[in-house]
Amino acid sequence: MPRKKVNNIELYYEQYGEGDPLIMIMGLSANLDWWSPAFLDPIKKKYKIILFDNRDAGRSENVEKDYEIKDMATDIVELMEKLNIEKADILGISMGGMIAQELVLNYPDRVNKLILASTNCGTPKSILPSKKVMAELTKDRRGRGEEEIIEDFINLLYTDQFIGENPEFIKNVKIKMLKAPIKADAYKRQIKALLKFNTGRRLKDIKTPTLVIHGKKDILLPPKNSEIIANLLPNAELQYFENSGHALFSHEPEKSSEAVLKFLNK
Repeated sequence: MPRKKVNNIELYYEQYGEGDPLIMIMGLSANLDWWSPAFLDPIKKKYKIILFDNRDAGRSENVEKDYEIKDMATDIVELMEKLNIEKADILGISMGGMIAQELVLNYPDRVNKLILASTNCGTPKSILPSKKVMAELTKDRRGRGEEEIIEDFINLLYTDQFIGENPEFIKNVKIKMLKAPIKADAYKRQIKALLKFNTGRRLKDIKTPTLVIHGKKDILLPPKNSEIIANLLPNAELQYFENSGHALFSHEPEKSSEAVLKFLNK
């Protein structure tokens, strides 16, 4: 399995397609298996996509101490160095969008275009989810079974309608999630990093062309957050997907990949 030593940890990664590089960053607890193939396939025909597991997730190395979102951004830049990528388009979803914000703020010369999906800019400017969702998100995972954890997490990522109409898809999602589940202590470290994240006051400094996208039915990170981000960025486009929950690339893969390609091809 391909790994690179970056920032004193080993990151697992995969590459697909040919063309200009597009690095995709996954969210909280997730790994690269979670990307929707129907979303990726059209993009792979036009770009070289680099997928990877964040530190503490999937097949990448676990760490023993706390860290910040900006450290996860440095992981990516060092991975770019190891892969001889001078500059890339960056796409991040959820916590991956937060990592993408820190990446472009701290390494602006390494980013061509930026895509922020289903994300926020941290407190105090962001809109938090409901208390019920927040409690589920921050619940201690120690002592809980993996299948129970995954079942609860799926209900945060997908709308009830999508779950009901796509039983085979959801079954495959569960299988993927069980392949390389995040450890309880690693999840806690990622949550701590996420809760400390804040770029609100710095977004005005991002000059990079940015596409901000969000599902209108997202209960995990309310869609208003993307409007807040787009208004704070000096060079941003905002697009909503009416039928999508948090995992918008799975809810509307064709429409979202089309939006991404249209933006990147400008």
